[in-house]
Amino acid sequence: MQTTTLILLLLAFSVIAYQFGKRRSLVIVSGKVKELHSLPSYYGYLTAIWCGIPALIIFGLWSAFESTIITHLVVSHLPETLQNLSSNRLSLFINDIKNLANGGIISGEVDAVTTAAAEHYNNLRYISNAALTVFVLGIAIACAAFTAKSISKEKRARNEVEFAIKVFLIICSTIAIFTTLGIVLSVLFEAIRFFRVVPITEFLFSAEWSPQMAIREDQVGSSGAFGSIPLFTGTLLITVIAMCIAVPIGLMSALYLTEYATPKFRTVAKPLLEILAGVPTVVYGFFAALTVAPMIRDYGAFLGLDVSSESALAAGIVMGIMIIPFVSSLSDDVINAVPQSLRDGAYGMGATKSETIRKVIIPAALPGIVGGVLLAVSRAIGETMIVVMAAGLAANLTANPLETVTTVTVQIVTLLVGDQEFDSPKTMAAFALGLVLFIITLTLNFIALYIVRKYREQYD
Repeated sequence: MQTTTLILLLLAFSVIAYQFGKRRSLVIVSGKVKELHSLPSYYGYLTAIWCGIPALIIFGLWSAFESTIITHLVVSHLPETLQNLSSNRLSLFINDIKNLANGGIISGEVDAVTTAAAEHYNNLRYISNAALTVFVLGIAIACAAFTAKSISKEKRARNEVEFAIKVFLIICSTIAIFTTLGIVLSVLFEAIRFFRVVPITEFLFSAEWSPQMAIREDQVGSSGAFGSIPLFTGTLLITVIAMCIAVPIGLMSALYLTEYATPKFRTVAKPLLEILAGVPTVVYGFFAALTVAPMIRDYGAFLGLDVSSESALAAGIVMGIMIIPFVSSLSDDVINAVPQSLRDGAYGMGATKSETIRKVIIPAALPGIVGGVLLAVSRAIGETMIVVMAAGLAANLTANPLETVTTVTVQIVTLLVGDQEFDSPKTMAAFALGLVLFIITLTLNFIALYIVRKYREQYD
């Protein structure tokens, strides 16, 4: 039985178990729900949980070790000359067996030994699938029957269901934490390998970025320079331009929608504004490369300025447009969270709406607004597609927004594309850039969370 079919069958069994457990609880008390400790639905949920969860755990463990066990059994039946092959050649032979078993192409000629091993492999997989289906469905039915039989009017089904949900949430949180920790450690270890080759002082304080390494020893002109200052300067330049566009427009639109707009206009305008957040970044990149950048270049030529066809200004403007709904939505939530009593107090003192906004609402919402802006900065720093299409790839150390620049994320993508070996300094430099970028964005997020927490402590 296929995996999808087996999982769907388990879900169907769980639904049946829910109905069976619910009816069983009603039968025990002859329909008098008040005599039960928990609502009948909790007895249904408990039966369904015990029907599905143990079976799914066994299914996961079986699937995880099935391939290893079958491969070991197939290898144990091979002639001794093949079993004594080196690990690499034996691995290649096993891949041939699997490819032949799946109807694919193998690296050599098909002989009797490979054919017999492939047939043995298919037989073992058939037996394994059949045993898995019988065992999993048997466990599901047995657990559901045992749980239904144990139902009584004193059974604390609600407590057990809530405990199961709590365990599930803890497992999800643990997976999320360990996944993040694994990602950080993998980046950290590769960055440490890079810093053993290139000194960290050269990486952080040098102003020359040319990560082309020599593939051959006699290759000339590819010694590599890993000064990251031009990359972080380009990132900062584009981020500042983007925030100069996004923060005023986003904040003003949030103020209008919360304080001046009618409810009817707000229900229409806010979703329309947030549509911008759903546009893919590649579309913004096309808009920047095909519309904004040529327009800036033409206006610059009209004014006698030397404007590059790909500039930080074009990328920053379009990135700012992309972030407007992010700033607007966060500011809108924060401004709406300002207690109405503050507004009423200001109006009671004779303040106008404008004075109330400037002297009461904005100061009260300022910590939350600053936190939202810092989160928007983190998003601007991590944007890649718009920069690739509108700002270019040249690592120029310049503050002129009309010139071509590049950012850290763009260089990370560039470094990991190509035929360079994965342990070369060029490739490992991507992890060093990623580590520094991670530290910067993490610091910004900590600052934003601190400000928001302070705001909540003050006005909750």
